[in-house]
Amino acid sequence: MGVADMDLPGPPAVGAALRVRAGHPAFGYPVAEAADRALVARWYRWRHGVEVDPAWVMLLPVAPGTAVRLLLEAVRPLSGPAVFTTPEWGGFARVCRAAGVEYRELPLLPADGTTTPAADPAATPETHPAIGPAIGPAATPTGGAESGFRLPLEEIAACRPGLVLLSSPHNPTGLLRSAGEIRALARAVAPGLLVSDEVHGDLRHPDAGAPHPVAVAVTEGAANVVTLNSVGKTFNVSGLPSCFALVPDPALRERLAAVMAGFGLWEGGLLGAVAQRAALAEGGPWLEGLLGHLVAARELAVAALGSAVLARPEASYLLWLDGSGLGSRAELITERQVELADGSDFGRAGSGRLRLNFALPMDRLRTALTRLTCEKNT
Repeated sequence: MGVADMDLPGPPAVGAALRVRAGHPAFGYPVAEAADRALVARWYRWRHGVEVDPAWVMLLPVAPGTAVRLLLEAVRPLSGPAVFTTPEWGGFARVCRAAGVEYRELPLLPADGTTTPAADPAATPETHPAIGPAIGPAATPTGGAESGFRLPLEEIAACRPGLVLLSSPHNPTGLLRSAGEIRALARAVAPGLLVSDEVHGDLRHPDAGAPHPVAVAVTEGAANVVTLNSVGKTFNVSGLPSCFALVPDPALRERLAAVMAGFGLWEGGLLGAVAQRAALAEGGPWLEGLLGHLVAARELAVAALGSAVLARPEASYLLWLDGSGLGSRAELITERQVELADGSDFGRAGSGRLRLNFALPMDRLRTALTRLTCEKNT
């Protein structure tokens, strides 16, 4: 429950395709095929109702987190710092630190229109010698299961970023971004690059009140926007690394291909590509069934955890929690035998928070929720 990976069986079509490929006697160098680019475009048309030019599609034999690093290398030298909000997926900070890139974390703002996040008055910006300061005090959640957030667009623009990294839907809350917000962010970043990590986007819940905004689509192919996606989260095949980048700018596609070549990588893949092809071509009906399960699991978890829930997810299988009434991650492991993700992994605004993955069989989820909500062992 602490890792963003489903404890559920994947689509049978993927397993069948892998067994067929494993029976082939040759495992030589693979190449990207035009049909696979067209398949990605067709998936976006079916799943999101948007048009993606197959020429934008780059088929990468790496996980999305690695693709973020490759894109960072492709746009170096950056004209300004890398910027992302907090709380946010911790992989962005890890990539920036590994690359030796200055980055800044900006707290998300409450959705109620106020301009300053609630914070500990004693909190001060944190400075790291290799990465620069985190801007502003740590944010605290707005409270309540229906609470939301908005991006600090003016603060982002004031940083004059060379790169902005965004999870969409938001990890760790599972909340959807809005199309208007994505368009405004792309303008605020320009001429810097906006990388929208949308690996949870295909897991939009059927009862969500809005569509998932595919960044390259809602910005009409803006040259400074890239969408990253993968079948890993959606179809539970993250152990077979692959992803696809939607890159409208042909010059950036060339630079990204050159960076990949420098690391001995090229477009295409073997087993990862087989899994991706089968998932996108045949996994749609399975996904519809999965989403029904996730909605039921979400409702069970939200009802059981009550006021500890800080945001009602609209996509994926992640639940952002206030840990003050539950205990720390370490306490939950030792006293309740339940492992959640520590909120501090998601930046300064995650302090005292926990992230729960509810993509489990219902009986196992009920057991975990019972352990979480029972009185501590004495």
